[in-house]
Amino acid sequence: MNTISIQIPSIIDNIRMIESFIDNAKERFHLDEDIYGNIMIAVTEAVNNAIKHGNAGNSLKNVYLSLMLNENLLKFIVKDEGEGFNYHNLPDPTVPENIEKPGGRGIFLMKHLSDEVEFKDGGKVVELSFYMNA
Repeated sequence: MNTISIQIPSIIDNIRMIESFIDNAKERFHLDEDIYGNIMIAVTEAVNNAIKHGNAGNSLKNVYLSLMLNENLLKFIVKDEGEGFNYHNLPDPTVPENIEKPGGRGIFLMKHLSDEVEFKDGGKVVELSFYMNA
């Protein structure tokens, strides 16, 4: 199993480092364009959430991103140092009263772009899984 990790302080500009990390993974694991686009959006959304909501933009707290490749399963694990959140009771961004709201689409996007999304440790950890075509 291949595992690579990165740790960043909770500063929105550090998303560039996450994008580079994903670009490197694309080269290293020869990801095709479709899965690469989904990974880029889903993982940057997860990291954005970890920075903004999980760590409340506190630059003294870190966000951890790991990537594990096991045969044809690519799994990204995003972890923050926040309090966690109730991921069982999320507002639906597609219902009329939420359509105009600027936020609330991150997890919705992650669920639609990833093959599996799993929250752990009270919401402080999110795992995004992608199946690669063998």
